[in-house]
Amino acid sequence: MNLREIYEKAARPEMMKRFGWSSPLAVPRILKVVVNTGTGRVREDKEREVIEKHLALITGQKPSPRPAKKSIAAFKTRQGMIIGFVTTLRGKRMYDFLSRLVEVALPRTRDFRGIPESSVDSSGNLTLGVREHMVFPEIVGEDVRTIFGLEVTVVTNAKRREEAVELFKLLGFPLKA
Repeated sequence: MNLREIYEKAARPEMMKRFGWSSPLAVPRILKVVVNTGTGRVREDKEREVIEKHLALITGQKPSPRPAKKSIAAFKTRQGMIIGFVTTLRGKRMYDFLSRLVEVALPRTRDFRGIPESSVDSSGNLTLGVREHMVFPEIVGEDVRTIFGLEVTVVTNAKRREEAVELFKLLGFPLKA
């Protein structure tokens, strides 16, 4: 059973019962997942292309390059220079990515003890960092020279933090108290 079916068949009815909602449309749902990475320390275009290719493999769609808004001498960046990539996932790709993240990538992360509940903000959005992109099953370890980290933001339409925490727990996210 995939994540969307878990939401529709188990999580939504449980949340309706727990919070006393009469309409299924009142139950919060996941709107989108934003995956981004920075390429600040990478100077060569060839390595930047490798990062873009690996992010496309992980997310299933082409990432959008993000240019620097202004020049910062201490970071050796110039205005317009590509300093990162971002991908916004919705629909089927979003649910596929989340199921791979929760079931495969997070358990493969070194010293993983669960996602702290403090990662859910007051708007009900979950933000977590993945230190190495190698934990995803799409990446073959032998040909990787550049290891980079990702930031994953799961955006919900929950009105309160408690609703979002409950939604994530019912969907199988490994949250720890």
